[in-house]
Amino acid sequence: MPVTSITKDPEALTITVVADFAATVERLWDAYVDPRQIERFWGPPDLPAQFLRHDATTGGRSVYRLAVPDGEHVTCYWDWVSVDPHRSFEVRDGDPEGGTDDRPGRPGEGIDSMLFVFEATATGSRLTTTTRFESAEGMATMLRTGMEEGAEAAMGQIDGVLADLHSFATEVPAHAQILGDTQVRVSRIIRGTQQQVWRAHHEPALLQRWLLGPDGWTMPVCRVATTPGESYRYEWEKGEERFGFEGELLESAAPYRSVTTERPIDLPVGLEGSVNELTLTPVDGGTLLTLLITYPSAEVRDMVLATGMTGGMETSYRRLETQLLAPA
Repeated sequence: MPVTSITKDPEALTITVVADFAATVERLWDAYVDPRQIERFWGPPDLPAQFLRHDATTGGRSVYRLAVPDGEHVTCYWDWVSVDPHRSFEVRDGDPEGGTDDRPGRPGEGIDSMLFVFEATATGSRLTTTTRFESAEGMATMLRTGMEEGAEAAMGQIDGVLADLHSFATEVPAHAQILGDTQVRVSRIIRGTQQQVWRAHHEPALLQRWLLGPDGWTMPVCRVATTPGESYRYEWEKGEERFGFEGELLESAAPYRSVTTERPIDLPVGLEGSVNELTLTPVDGGTLLTLLITYPSAEVRDMVLATGMTGGMETSYRRLETQLLAPA
């Protein structure tokens, strides 16, 4: 088992878990900041987590669902206090309205914060996780409910994730994963810096060079929203064919997160479109692009996926890499 020690300090209200892995610090770090990877080990082996948001940046937020034995889900939140890439990060339990989650009965009740420290070793890397509690009662409760056993189980699952180099490699094309009845997550590592990929998504002159889908299309209309509340409009054409999307920018936190609504320009007024949450995370080899799309229904989700959406996105991402981000 990767866990080499578990230390409880009742006076400091902390539990510290030390685990060693036969992988580089960079590989271990990516396993924590990539939502596709962390959800494979965060939570019990039979009830894995599902990350809907994972900012991995100071001031950011994570939102994940945990299954519970009765078949339902509970939603959990982290607020990212600090991030020092490849060295450490600290998160605090959050609530839906922001701030510390002090609601009675919440998952992880009693936990105040968690500090993760990454170090290189002669045989790979070491992760030291320090969990701080709000009270002695909260700490005792978590220990009684099996926190130590849960930590060992989670760390045991990391080895398998770290060994899986293919699923998360830069060569893997855009992949769509269905997360629920109405949600799809599209992921791809883009070979470029976070700032470069952000600019490519938010500057009209750049968007018109790569966001074209299959060859032969052009983008004559590219009106970008830069401030929450503003509207955007994109239109593409190929010969006599023409289509487009419009929507509103809801959130923007450069260079890592933006949230927009999206609806086809010919969609009748009053019908719902989708909500798109874009997150950019620096990882080994480039920038992990994560796009969480929430559709108005499962039927609309399936209809959009059947159009070959992911294939068209992959064509655009390859164009982005080769025409905008390739070294001179």
